[in-house]
Amino acid sequence: MDAMGWLAWLIVGGVAGALASAVVHSRLGIIGDIIVGIIGAYIGRWLLINQLHVHVPGSPVIRDIITATVGAVVLLLLIRLIRRI
Repeated sequence: MDAMGWLAWLIVGGVAGALASAVVHSRLGIIGDIIVGIIGAYIGRWLLINQLHVHVPGSPVIRDIITATVGAVVLLLLIRLIRRI
């Protein structure tokens, strides 16, 4: 992957992680948000596209941010559930 690809992953991951942190009210910091956003992109793609067959409207960047945010919210809720157990 070239430098622009990595930069795009970091930006999308950061935005998605920050949005998910705001929704779930968690404080992970910028690095934590980026990591959660990138992992959330994989979870969101698997969940929305592969399992639920949901079509997310918008431009490719907006679709990626929405998908990654949904996945990041799911990830943060799972982490919160596991921590409480």
